[in-house]
Amino acid sequence: MACRNCKNNNQCPCQNHENDSYCGCNGNNAQNSCTQREMLHKIMSLNFAINDLALYLDTHPDDQNAIRMHCEYSEKQIELTAEYQKLYGPLTINFMSDTWDWIDQPWPWERGAY
Repeated sequence: MACRNCKNNNQCPCQNHENDSYCGCNGNNAQNSCTQREMLHKIMSLNFAINDLALYLDTHPDDQNAIRMHCEYSEKQIELTAEYQKLYGPLTINFMSDTWDWIDQPWPWERGAY
C-alpha cells in the first residue's frame, strides 16, 4: 500500500498502515517510526487500563487481583514510557532531561495525527 510520506517509490517498507494509508513514518526510517507508533499505542493502552482499574478499585478496594493488575500495568507503563522517552523524546512536560528539547521535535501537524 502506498504511504504519503515515504520516498521509496511511494511504497512504505513497514507495511503498517491504517485506512488512510498513513503510517506516521517520515520516509527516512519507516520501520523505526512504526515502532514508535506501536510503543505510543501500548503506553496509551496501559494508561487506559490503569485508570480503568483505579476506578474499579474505588468501589472494590479488597479485590487483590485488580490490585495486582494495577501494580503490574503501572510498572510496565513506567518502563515503556522511560524507554520511549530515551528513544524519541519527552511525552509529557514532567520528563526530566538536561536539555529542553520540546522546540526541536516536530509539531503534531508536521508529522500527522497519531
